[in-house]
Amino acid sequence: MEIEAARAHLRSGGLLVYPTDTLWGLGCSALDSVAVARLLRLKDRSSDGLSVMVGAVEQLWVLGERSPTAERLAARWLPGSLTLVLPAARELPTGVGRDGTIGLRVPDHPVARALADGLPVITTSANRHGAPPATTLAEARGALGDSVRYLDGAVPQGVASTVVVIHAAGDCEVLRKGAISAAELEASLAG
Repeated sequence: MEIEAARAHLRSGGLLVYPTDTLWGLGCSALDSVAVARLLRLKDRSSDGLSVMVGAVEQLWVLGERSPTAERLAARWLPGSLTLVLPAARELPTGVGRDGTIGLRVPDHPVARALADGLPVITTSANRHGAPPATTLAEARGALGDSVRYLDGAVPQGVASTVVVIHAAGDCEVLRKGAISAAELEASLAG
């Protein structure tokens, strides 16, 4: 499947497995509430907050609120394996974000960025809830079967993104350790 066909599939409400810089991702259009509900059912997951990938740093601020801390982290680490949890800048379908926030990232992977350029895409690991993330496209196919389409590409590095919440006061907190350490994040904010 080519990028444009994959984008058309997402725009029509389809589910897609695709490569990112971190893991094999499972996604749909982040603004399509019916597709998001299908994705949650497929993963056997509650709506406890799905993250979204966009194609460029400037596109973050369409969905999440801009702040000096968020801008500084985005300038240093994105594209890359960082997910920023920001106050949502618009209404989101149930299951996207949580408690008025949204997790956003710009992957450092050409296929994923091309897929999400101007089309916000859910980015969650390609597996059923509670199972280990797929490390190969074959594992993703085994876990998810024919209910999704597959977009091949360069193999992900296999380390999840670091998830950081930006608080209203401007401080941040690591919610999930990943490819970027807390010390690296702190250093980029200090300097």
